[in-house]
Amino acid sequence: MARYRSERNMKALLRLLAVSVFMAATGFSLAQDSGANAAQSAADKGQNASLAASSSGPADGQSSSTSTDIAAASPQESPQPSPSPNPNATIENTSEAGDSPDEPRRQLVHWNEYAGPYFTFRAGGGLLFETIGYSQDTESKEQFSLKPDFKLRDFRFLLSGKFPQFERSVTWCAGIMYDGPSHSWLVRQTGVQIAIPELWGAIFIGRTKEGFSMEKVIHGYDGWWTERSAMNDATVPLLADGIKWLGYTPKHGFLWNLGYYNDFLSKGQSFSSYSSQVAGRLAWLPVHSEEKGTLIHLGVNLRYGIPADHQLQLKSRPEAFPAPNFIDTGKFEANSSHMEGYEVYYRKRSLLLGSEYWWENIQSPSTGNPTVNGGFVMAAWTITGETRPYNTVGGLFKDISPKKTVFEGGPGAWELVMRYSNADLDSKGINGGKFKRFTPMMNWYLSDNIRWEFTYGYGWLDRFNLTGHTQFFQSRIQLQL
Repeated sequence: MARYRSERNMKALLRLLAVSVFMAATGFSLAQDSGANAAQSAADKGQNASLAASSSGPADGQSSSTSTDIAAASPQESPQPSPSPNPNATIENTSEAGDSPDEPRRQLVHWNEYAGPYFTFRAGGGLLFETIGYSQDTESKEQFSLKPDFKLRDFRFLLSGKFPQFERSVTWCAGIMYDGPSHSWLVRQTGVQIAIPELWGAIFIGRTKEGFSMEKVIHGYDGWWTERSAMNDATVPLLADGIKWLGYTPKHGFLWNLGYYNDFLSKGQSFSSYSSQVAGRLAWLPVHSEEKGTLIHLGVNLRYGIPADHQLQLKSRPEAFPAPNFIDTGKFEANSSHMEGYEVYYRKRSLLLGSEYWWENIQSPSTGNPTVNGGFVMAAWTITGETRPYNTVGGLFKDISPKKTVFEGGPGAWELVMRYSNADLDSKGINGGKFKRFTPMMNWYLSDNIRWEFTYGYGWLDRFNLTGHTQFFQSRIQLQL
């Protein structure tokens, strides 16, 4: 039944995609045809909407930028395609539906946008293609047989927009992704987000990230890594269906992501390993200066979940998508689990330092109630001087925008990254293995639409009564519209 619902939802989204692409292609003529009516509607409603927004004022602790966003959402004039974000901003105080990456700061085209009096629309997409090679010692070869490979890592359509008629900001998103391992199309980040300044933030309803761990919350296209750390993929589900409250109080520098989720629609999908869960992420920004480009992020993560069918399996690839699961507990009985962890980040213009670590305590009497743990430390430096922007509402870092792209005659942006990660899935009655990896890599942002990654990794795997050492040679090309 759940599979039928997922297929039905996917078909509905595909229909929406077809209609949306047609509207995007004809958007300018449609906007011109409706311009006179939209302008008249704006004239009739604009004054009252503006007075209502200005008289209410910002809620306690709410930044004036959010109130401006809500006022701007009122139909005071014929909507126009959204302008490109400011590539020089290092701190963002607004958020829209979904966890998908922002539209590129330098837009290549506008045919994929439609701005009408009742709703706006933008069609985007992304593609990741990668190659990999290995060098193994004798013990590693006994653990796994690895061969060079190349794969389509990710291919997706991303749809998003707004409803300008509402006085408060209401945005929507929909995502459809081709999953290489299963050779199928899957529904990804999809839902509606409603700004509620009275609650210092917004409510998102739909399919999204739970909110546990900044590394997980950051979209894969925006992160500084090739793959997330092994502990993250092993223990934190990629997506969940539910409701999430995102908030930020500029006056005090506090932000939060709090949510409840269940598997009513997603049961049986690869990311759905829990029947229900609650997750919370609380962070404080004691320093966040736009002028100095300095930011300190201190956060805690909390999570409680009930595994689907009271069965749990923790597993992860070695931070290399074409490789098999290096660590894997296999399925075991579990009544519930709770996770606690920290995240600390420091940014000084082009330099970014960070660390995350967490523990998962599993209620599983048959295996002795094990506890697994892991995390990472990282450093990133943008050689060409760009600053990685930070979004205060989501509590996350975004992708880098080159000061001068290759296509403008510049060098693009070059980012040097180093990360050390570990994951320990051996505890009491479960033996999933221990994996550590040191990863230096270089990201080359040719433009806002193209990124090329060059990655080396040295990994240690303690499993099957062997300790194997593996070298990883990875490269990935990322395209984004």
